Parts: sequence; C-alpha cells; structure tokens
Amino acid sequence: METFGEVPFEPVNKKQALHLNERQQKLRVGFQNEAGQIVNRYIKDDEYGYTIIAYPMPEIDPRYEKIFCEIVKINTLDYEKYQRIQQYLIDALDEGVSVHVLGKGENRTDLRVMLHHLNDPAKETNFENCVADCNIPVGEVFTSPSLTGTTGVLHVTGVYLNELYYRDLCLTLTDGMITAYDCANFEKEEDNRTYIEENLLYHHRTLPIGEFAIGTNTTAYVMAEQYGIAGKLPILIAEKMGPHFAMGDTCYAWAEDSPMYNPDGKEVIARENEVSAKRKEDPSKAYFGCHTDITIPYRELQSVAVEKADGTTIPLIEDGRFVLPGTEELNEPFG
Repeated sequence: METFGEVPFEPVNKKQALHLNERQQKLRVGFQNEAGQIVNRYIKDDEYGYTIIAYPMPEIDPRYEKIFCEIVKINTLDYEKYQRIQQYLIDALDEGVSVHVLGKGENRTDLRVMLHHLNDPAKETNFENCVADCNIPVGEVFTSPSLTGTTGVLHVTGVYLNELYYRDLCLTLTDGMITAYDCANFEKEEDNRTYIEENLLYHHRTLPIGEFAIGTNTTAYVMAEQYGIAGKLPILIAEKMGPHFAMGDTCYAWAEDSPMYNPDGKEVIARENEVSAKRKEDPSKAYFGCHTDITIPYRELQSVAVEKADGTTIPLIEDGRFVLPGTEELNEPFG
C-alpha cells in the first residue's frame, strides 16, 4: 500500500546541488546494472507476485474527504467490465502491424509504434489485458513494442515523472531508441538536456521504448481534471489516464521466458524487444534498470489508430474519445 498527495517538486538549478562527473556517471550506471542482475538472480520475477494500491494523504487538497472517496471509487471499479471492454481494443490491435499516435493542439506527438508479428493469431496476442491483478486501479492494455520502425516524436506539454516536473518534454525516437530530447524547464538548452540525462535517462546515452499502452480509466482522468490534482497522482493511476510510453526496460524484464496468458487463453508473445533479447549473451547490454511511464492526457490526443498490413486503419481514439465499437462506455465519465 502506497500513499500520494505531497506537494510536487519543480527543481531550480543551484550551484550547490550535487552533480556527477563523467567517471561517476559511468560508475553509477554500472552499479545499477550489476545490482539489478544480483537482485534478479536471487529474487526471480516468475516466483513471486504483488499487488500495489495507493491512497491520498490529507495535504493533497482541502477537499481531501471528497477526493479520498473518489479514489476509493476508482480503486474498486468493476474489473470484469474493463476486461470485457479492453478485449475489443486488443482484438483490433492484433489486426495491425503498427499503431499511429497523434497529438493535438500544442501537443506535437507524432509517433508510429511497431508491433510484433503474430504467427498464430488464434492463440497469440501482442497486448496484455491488464485489470487489477498486479496493480490497482484497472484500466490499460499494454505491449512491449518492436523497436525496428518505431519512430517519431513523443511530446507532452507538462508531466510529473518520478515526482519531478517536466515542461514541454519532447523525445525523438528512431527505431525505438531515444535519439534526441529536450524540455523547457530552464532557460539554457544545456540545463534542460542535463536535467533529462540525470533524471530520465539516468546517465545512459539512450534508452529504448519498453512499453506502449492505452489507458482506459476515464473515470480517474475526469476526477483528476475536476479537482486539479493530476500532478499529484501516483504513476499507478496516471498511467491509466491515456496512452502511455515507458522508456527503459520492458514490463517483462528478467521474466521474458516465462509464458504469460490473457483471460481469453491467448499467450502474450510480446515480452521482449531487440535490446532485451541480448540478455542471454550479456545482461549488461539488455537491461537499464529503469522504466519510466510518460502519459499523454486525453485532452492532448488527436488520434490513436491501428495500421493494418493492407494500408487500412482501425480508429481507436479520435479527438480524445474512444470510437472503436464496444468501447463507447469508456466515454461516459466525460459527460
């Protein structure tokens, strides 16, 4: 059980702040990698399980009691309803070779995400139907994308990542790897890049996209907008409030060889990518020890569409609303 609601932190550059030199950065990256290998050698991911749930602290807002009741409601949504609706999304996604995500307004996102090939669609799927068995609340379908061909721009006008604020965060991906990055927190471009290098890349020269997901918890999104607390929500809830992309390791890191099945019996085959596939040769080249989710809110979303091999598309979301038949119930919280 976790808590959230503390006042978020937007850093200011100070000369007194600790900064690692190049040698120290390499040592930190090396330590994180080796420590991760040791942990996963003795605590095997496929031999234990957990469920995470979070509740707000009183300092989140003067309307704490109302917000607490809203969070209880969100944490106890009917998982069977979401499991059913999300299956419509998965069935459509499994028809595609890629997914095109496009932002609107000030959001400059224009990103094509490549999907793994399904050898037997009757028994295999790319997306996990995530309800509330490993984290609460319900509300996402996710996959580990294929890196080759995953190219474009991911942009959010404002987002809190690991309790730090990023203004106009922009990441450019080429074949699934971050090739350029910037934000608008500081006046100097160098300071913005250093901020991202230290707190998002964790001193790695680049990171792969480890996850692509579509959040379906519109109830949580509307609540966050109503009370103006989106920046204070934990990633458990924030990642369910729109499409999100994780930079770093996949969701199945260190457990890629353990079969995973959806409630419909299909095996989720998208458990690795071209980077994590190197684990059998050299784990230090396969894992990064981080997994940071970046969510595009529905209000900044123009469209999410499945792209099929024959050139046709299947719209999932248009103008921030779900349009795929069978998913219309997700729009009800918007009023």
